[in-house]
Amino acid sequence: MNNKERLIIVRGGGDIASGTIYALCRCGFPVLSLEVPAPSAIRRRVAFSEAVYDGTSRVEDVSCELADSIEKAFEIMENGLAAVMVDPMCRVLEKVKPWALIDGILAKKNLGTSRDMAEKTIALGPGFTAGRDVDIVIETMRGHDLGRIIEAGEARANTGVPGVIAGFGKERVIHAEHTGIISLKAEIGDIVEKDREIAVIKTEKGEFPIHATLTGVLRGIIRPGYHVAKGLKIADIDPRESERENCFTISDKARCIAGSVLSGLFYLDGRGKRK
Repeated sequence: MNNKERLIIVRGGGDIASGTIYALCRCGFPVLSLEVPAPSAIRRRVAFSEAVYDGTSRVEDVSCELADSIEKAFEIMENGLAAVMVDPMCRVLEKVKPWALIDGILAKKNLGTSRDMAEKTIALGPGFTAGRDVDIVIETMRGHDLGRIIEAGEARANTGVPGVIAGFGKERVIHAEHTGIISLKAEIGDIVEKDREIAVIKTEKGEFPIHATLTGVLRGIIRPGYHVAKGLKIADIDPRESERENCFTISDKARCIAGSVLSGLFYLDGRGKRK
């Protein structure tokens, strides 16, 4: 098959989706990520979605470039890179029929993905029913079933509680308490002390500081200048100060999910056309 016949479209380009994009690219597949106009990735150093802002992004040893057309996207992919387009409504499907489509948005609900979008369809996380919305669903909740391939039914419902690291769970994640424009006073990879001011949200009513909820490594923080809404996840702290390098590499969770996506694709390909 040539590149156009092997095209894999991935909806989303955040850190979990990027783990899958990375694995697919390393296996030689042409990969096109579809993103929103203003991605809100927290783990920006391992998110191909940053190419929407900067024109290019790199995750470990794989690079991605922004394309303004499907023709440009294929040029990028021919050079061995991943491509990203701003296309949240999947308009590109009017021009191409991908070999496979993966929903990696992780919105906890289906934002429009259906089985008729590609020969093989996979969704990551809750909000999808395998066998109805997509061919298979991949479990994304940490624990014994992380990465499980689901052929019938759904992934576990979102609990809203982050995975526990070194005894800390919900304390690791910071959400915006106000709506406004964020500016940063700390960078990804910084060691931050509990209660240190790491960012400020500027609103019409004034400026509101954001403080570290615990001492550790600032694993992720939303892009400066982003217009955050109250309640939006804006930062993530890893209490393990010795794990700074993890800020710049794909997580164990993303790698596990990526492996399951690859297995799922080859399983679906071997099974043949759906009935």
